[in-house]
Amino acid sequence: METPTTARRTEDIALDLLKFIASTTNVVKGGSGSTAGFAPSSSTKADDQVGQLLELYGRCRKAVEG
Repeated sequence: METPTTARRTEDIALDLLKFIASTTNVVKGGSGSTAGFAPSSSTKADDQVGQLLELYGRCRKAVEG
């Protein structure tokens, strides 16, 4: 069994990977080119961004766990 002092937890590594991918690819950055009156509400947009981040985190954990 690995101890916290000898190895980082899988979740921590996956979180670091998520931060790197999100910052370098602008995963949650939305475009502002919507037609006036047809843009989604900001709360819907925020919910979508959270969903994208959670999905990406799950994919990062799977990649780290191998």
